[in-house]
Amino acid sequence: MDEDQDALQSHWQRVYSTGDPDRASWHQPTPGTSIDLIDRADCGLDAAIIDVGGGASLLVDHLLERGYLDVTVLDVSSRALALARERLEARSEFVHWICEDVTAMIPERQYAVWHDRALYHFLTDEVDRALYAAVLYEAVEPGGWVIIGAFAPDGPRVCSGLEACRYDGRTLAAELGMGFRLVDERREVHRTPSGVEQRFAWSVFRRTDPF
Repeated sequence: MDEDQDALQSHWQRVYSTGDPDRASWHQPTPGTSIDLIDRADCGLDAAIIDVGGGASLLVDHLLERGYLDVTVLDVSSRALALARERLEARSEFVHWICEDVTAMIPERQYAVWHDRALYHFLTDEVDRALYAAVLYEAVEPGGWVIIGAFAPDGPRVCSGLEACRYDGRTLAAELGMGFRLVDERREVHRTPSGVEQRFAWSVFRRTDPF
């Protein structure tokens, strides 16, 4: 792990070790937009789904409750994943857990659905965004779905002590490259547990052959 990755891991370990995840700005008791977009992909309950940057999110709970059988959660913080596993108790055995920086990930399989809520907008370095796009292309099966929720153009510039980029579907498509076709967009106003509004732009892509 290089210095930047080590610093990122240390940051999120500290965040999840010193605060209540249910009071964190990104917390959603019911991640409605995520669930709706995953359901709309209509890949079947046995489809491989990965929640990138899932941390202690409740999305995995809802996916299991809806009958999805092949769910993976990836996060750079082992503490975040431990909190999720403790919460799920015995059900955690039905989830694949990966503790890794997504930009350094070497995919061991492909997924039908790649879901990312609030990770991509923290990639402020162009090299990291290029690495993410390369991993994404390898990790998503041809025709697979990519669902990314990032801060909208009128969203926050800083979150959780880190600078954040802001996107709409067009600008995100330009970052990901020709291997992904934008098929849907929507906006969401997320209200944090403290009552602050954060504007998100959701973009849905299909993984294609760029040539």
